[in-house]
Amino acid sequence: MSVFAPRADVRDEPGTTVTGLPSREDRSVKDRRNRNGGRRIGSHAFLVILAIYFVFPIWWLVVAATKNTSGLFGSSAFWFDDHFALFENIAGLFTHQGGIYWRWLANSFVYAFAGGIGATVLAILAGYGFAKYRFRGRGAVFTIILGSVMVPLTALVIPTFMLLSQYGIINTPWAVILPSLLSPFGVYLMRVYTQDAVPDEMLEAARIDGAGELRTFFQVALPLLRPAIVTVLLLSVVGTWNNFFLPLAVLTDPELLPVTVGLNRWTALSNAGAGGEQVWNLITTGAFVSILPLILSFLFLQRYWQGGLAIGSIK
Repeated sequence: MSVFAPRADVRDEPGTTVTGLPSREDRSVKDRRNRNGGRRIGSHAFLVILAIYFVFPIWWLVVAATKNTSGLFGSSAFWFDDHFALFENIAGLFTHQGGIYWRWLANSFVYAFAGGIGATVLAILAGYGFAKYRFRGRGAVFTIILGSVMVPLTALVIPTFMLLSQYGIINTPWAVILPSLLSPFGVYLMRVYTQDAVPDEMLEAARIDGAGELRTFFQVALPLLRPAIVTVLLLSVVGTWNNFFLPLAVLTDPELLPVTVGLNRWTALSNAGAGGEQVWNLITTGAFVSILPLILSFLFLQRYWQGGLAIGSIK
C-alpha cells in the first residue's frame, strides 16, 4: 500500500470525501434538518387544528345570526340559508319586548368597564406594592392572594350573595360591580411583570433626583407597565362581560340584567315549547352582537402590547 494513498475522510469537494460519499458531519447536519422539518410540520398542523377548533363556534354563530327560526332548524348548521335574515334579526332584536336588549347591552358595558377598570387599578397598586416595597407579612398575604386564584368563582357566589344581602345591595348594580373589583390573577400578573420591567436602580435614581413616591410611580414605573396593564384590563373586562352565574344569583330585576343572563331568559321562554315564544333567531343574533365589542377591544388594544417598554426610562 502506497504511503501517498488518500485517506477516506479527506474531502475532494465541499460536502463529500474523495470516495464521493457525504462526510459524517454533513450527514448529521442533514439528519437534524430533517428532524426539525418534521417537527415544524407537526407543530404547524397542530396549530391549524387548534385554530379550526376555536374558530368553528364563531363561524357557526356568524352563520346562525343570518337565519330566521325556521332556517336554524331546517338547513345546514354551518352554511348560510337561502334567505339572508341578518338585518331582520337585528331589527327584531332591538325592538323585542320594548327594546330591552338595549338595556341589557348597556348594563353589560357598565358592569364590564366599571369592574374591569376598578380591578385593573387595584391590581396595579397591589402588584407594584408587592414587587417594590418590603413590609411585614408580605409573603403571607401574597400567598393567600395566590391561593385564591385556585378557587373557582362559582364556589364564591353563594358566600358573596350572603355577604351582599347583609348590606342590602342585592338586586343593585353594586352587587355585580363590587365582586368584580377583585382580581387575584391580575395582582399576581402585575407583581411578576413589575419585578422584571421596573428596575430598582431606576426608582432609586428618581428618588435621588428628588421625585416623591407618587411621581416616581406615575412618571417612571407606570409607563413601563403598559403592556401588563392592557392585559389585565382586557382579562378583567372580558371576565366581567362573560360573567353569568353571579348576575343570575344577585339580580332579579329584568332592567338590571346583563346580556348573558337576559339571553338566557329568552332561551328559557323558547324552551317552554308551545307555551313559549320562539325567538331562537333573536337569541343567536343577540349572542353575535354581544361579542362584537370584545372583538373590537382586542383589535384596538393589541397595539399597546408592543413597543413602548422603555418610555419611562426615556422620560
